[in-house]
Amino acid sequence: MALQYSGTPQQLFWQGSPRDIVFDAAGIQEKLAQTDQPCYVMRDFSGRIGVSNGGALVAEGRGLQVLALAHPMTASQLGDPGFREDYGVKYAYKTGAMANGIASADLVIAIGKANLLASFGAAGLVPGRIAEALKKIKAELPHQTYAVNLIHSPVEAALEAGAVQLFLDQGIRVVEASAFLALTEHIVYYRVAGLSRGADGQVLIGNKVIAKISRREVAAPFMQAPPPALVAALLEQGKITALQAELAQHVPMADDITVEADSGGHTDNRPLVALLPIIIQLRDELQARHGFAQKIRIGAAGGIGTPAAALAAFMMGAAYVVTGSVNQACVEAGTSEHVRKLLQTVDSTDVMGAPASDMFEMGVELQVLKRGSLFGPRAKKLYEYYQRYRSIDEIPEEERTKLEKQLFRRPLEEIWQECIQFFAERDPEQIARAQDNPHRKMALIFRWYLGLSSNWANAGTPTRELDYQIWCGPAMGAFNDWVRGSYLEDYQNRRVADVAEQLMQGAAYLYRIQSLKLQGVQFSVALAQAQVKEVELVG
Repeated sequence: MALQYSGTPQQLFWQGSPRDIVFDAAGIQEKLAQTDQPCYVMRDFSGRIGVSNGGALVAEGRGLQVLALAHPMTASQLGDPGFREDYGVKYAYKTGAMANGIASADLVIAIGKANLLASFGAAGLVPGRIAEALKKIKAELPHQTYAVNLIHSPVEAALEAGAVQLFLDQGIRVVEASAFLALTEHIVYYRVAGLSRGADGQVLIGNKVIAKISRREVAAPFMQAPPPALVAALLEQGKITALQAELAQHVPMADDITVEADSGGHTDNRPLVALLPIIIQLRDELQARHGFAQKIRIGAAGGIGTPAAALAAFMMGAAYVVTGSVNQACVEAGTSEHVRKLLQTVDSTDVMGAPASDMFEMGVELQVLKRGSLFGPRAKKLYEYYQRYRSIDEIPEEERTKLEKQLFRRPLEEIWQECIQFFAERDPEQIARAQDNPHRKMALIFRWYLGLSSNWANAGTPTRELDYQIWCGPAMGAFNDWVRGSYLEDYQNRRVADVAEQLMQGAAYLYRIQSLKLQGVQFSVALAQAQVKEVELVG
């Protein structure tokens, strides 16, 4: 039987046409999937258990006794309605900003045309590339809200400052602030420069910030007003007005905070079930203290690769969910065919930590794919050398020769000359700091490999496949398990808007299933799972 029942029947009776009741597995699944309609589970006079979306309920009188019922609950009702209203989207769902343009202009446009929110992966790109992408996005999405990534650059502050100025010049109204260890003058400048006073005296926030965090101590500053010292410094420099400095006291640094659990790229590998409640409680404590006009929303990211994961996040109180790794396997992602094809084969355990290029000296790691690539272990070896030796000249000759042949494929001094040329345009201070500091010079040389390995993966550079740095979290493997046997198993069929639709519709379906389970309904394995169904996307 498709359904069984072991609960206490409702004190309600169903009246309607017998033709509206289905008893077969396929018919029941179709009724369950219509989450915009009520769902009634009942037993007919012959003992069969069936399902209907129609009919009427009465407390007394003739009819079939209702065993369980579920009220309408659609994908558009999941999460915080304020998120949908503020960003003008149909779901409390967002695609994350995978750096180096992996979250590409095409990806942002596809998500935007589906009336959803996306972040462009600006981190790691030169200003010209960013400006070119923004021009394309603006042309395709003249009225749709989208975000652009602002990544913290503690080693290259000029990059962060330049990105903020570019965003202000381009009129970017939403940034996704990621990898911040502490607030900087640059992110404060972006936030405060967008403040104004409305006709009714209310503070208007022109520049929205979605902060991505994984630690309580990093989240707290984003939940409070901009630091007075940084605001004063900006006022003194003439970057903000006296009115904006005054208004800054009345708004938090972020509108939304994304709790990033075990994810691809920069991650602390935190479990979402522990981290999300901690940050929600912190938000509530600080909101009670400061009394901001609008309460900060808390979203969830990291591990969101199935409808079950999305529903779990919503049920824990997430205002919205964010996907990352699963989008990289889609056709719109700014990566190579080789990477997309490889990602469709991975399991949830095919990931590992490796040194991050932008925070190499600090020992910060990001999560990468270990299947089909040697980048992870090779990058870890470079960090071991950095910790053990004070300069490249201290590396034993045999080890240095191996590095030059396998990883760099050229003498390290040639690599250093490339570093000089690279930073002369990007951030000359980096070279100046390394001239009399052999250890710093070593770090920049090693970062050459760490930085280019991601570009090689995105471009599909031949002969460098074993050095591809592919950011990936366990959600990718979970997604592959879920879609196995469906049309989405083939990476060539994966489109970001379709993936979003499947995850959210599946989450709504599972909400209904869990609601009925709690009332004693027992489902067959097939019915209890959210199935991948081809859907017509409507922008």
